[in-house]
Amino acid sequence: MFVPELLGLPERKGKGMKHKIGCVCVLLLLLGAVRLACQSDAQIQAQDKAKIEAAINAQDPSQQPAEPTLKRDPIEAIRNFEPAADEEYQLGKGDEITVDFAGRPEMLAKLIVGPDGRISLPLAGDVVLAGLTRPEAAKAIETALANYYTNLSVQVTVTKYTANRVLLLGAVDHPGMIAFDGTPTLLEVLARGGVEAGPNKSTGEGLHVDQVPERCAIYRGTEQVLWVELRSMMQSGNAMADMRLRRDDVVYVPSSSERYISVLGEVQHPGAIPLAFNSTLASILAQAGGVTDHAGMNPHIQIVDPASGTSRVLSLKDVLTPGKSLEITLKPGEIIYVPKSGFYKGTYVFERLSPLLSIATIAAYAGAL
Repeated sequence: MFVPELLGLPERKGKGMKHKIGCVCVLLLLLGAVRLACQSDAQIQAQDKAKIEAAINAQDPSQQPAEPTLKRDPIEAIRNFEPAADEEYQLGKGDEITVDFAGRPEMLAKLIVGPDGRISLPLAGDVVLAGLTRPEAAKAIETALANYYTNLSVQVTVTKYTANRVLLLGAVDHPGMIAFDGTPTLLEVLARGGVEAGPNKSTGEGLHVDQVPERCAIYRGTEQVLWVELRSMMQSGNAMADMRLRRDDVVYVPSSSERYISVLGEVQHPGAIPLAFNSTLASILAQAGGVTDHAGMNPHIQIVDPASGTSRVLSLKDVLTPGKSLEITLKPGEIIYVPKSGFYKGTYVFERLSPLLSIATIAAYAGAL
């Protein structure tokens, strides 16, 4: 029986073969459409089932993936934080220098880098030297005098490292600025500051392991902090306990009974803040002088717990809401970071903090914040 008869269509004479082929094509198209419709229904049902299962799993804590954590070797973090042993010294404000001109002894000059980072030269005027190494400073002087002298060869020597200072704060006998002629180290800073260690206080000539505080913080600028488990490192004989520091670092030694929290980023006074039993996030920010204008109208504040590798983010608006602020539990050792406006989600914050153990944990959560 032909296809037209199956469909109940009258067979046309004279165009038999062409008509039969056309009918077959129509039938195949109809069968394909029916099959496609069946498959679409099956796919939709499968997708709906998957969505339902996902919704159920979302409500079931046992089905949720474990919160990611990032654990880093603390010694590796110190190595990343420590300046290189061969790092060249950069001139700073107040440094006393000698400028020697080869073959021209009459031009020998002893100068002091001014508060604006400049020195004054005859003919050439002011030349900025702050932030330059000695060879770079010599080149800058040669360039400044090139219009007045030919074939100058300049050598710059630092005769007094006034700008090479580290600030020591906290539970020490002699807090304040400490100047160094060479590269400052952590144990030297603590020895010269006289750490408070009960009856066995430091004499300034060196430190015994029992005199060393359990831990201390090193602040570098407003963006970086590294907590060092100093006593345990010395007990294990780790040489990294006497890590090299950089000019203008701030070393903070908490007392044994003090609970503290670090505040960094866009606040007026970044650093360690004592954590009282009634402290709130709003009160901690107030003790740090409040947020700066660079933070924007409603910055997203990050709270990092280095011990557990977890991070929380909330807006300043929530912090200033009395009810919500009281619900935010803070723990000793946590780090509060206030980023610049528009950068709370990403690379700006993490690129500037990534060398640090205490801050590096944030990077694991960058995609989730």
